Amino acid sequence: MDIKVLGTGCKKCIVLYSLINEVIKELGIQANVEKVEDIAKIVQYGIMLTPGLVINGKVKMSGKVLSKADVKKYIQAEME
Repeated sequence: MDIKVLGTGCKKCIVLYSLINEVIKELGIQANVEKVEDIAKIVQYGIMLTPGLVINGKVKMSGKVLSKADVKKYIQAEME
């Protein structure tokens, strides 16, 4: 699984990155988690508000910090 957190390093981006790592650990799965801070790369995904969440190349959310339950839901949906 390939997960990207898109954002320039703001507090919301850091919180989302941390939540994703917690959920991955809890689920016991392997995933490549990457922080993308390059504005040009962020815009390529069509993200105008950060943080953005991309799982397996699909934009799942932008502009808010998700709850831990929502992060888990998005990751589990991509596991199926």
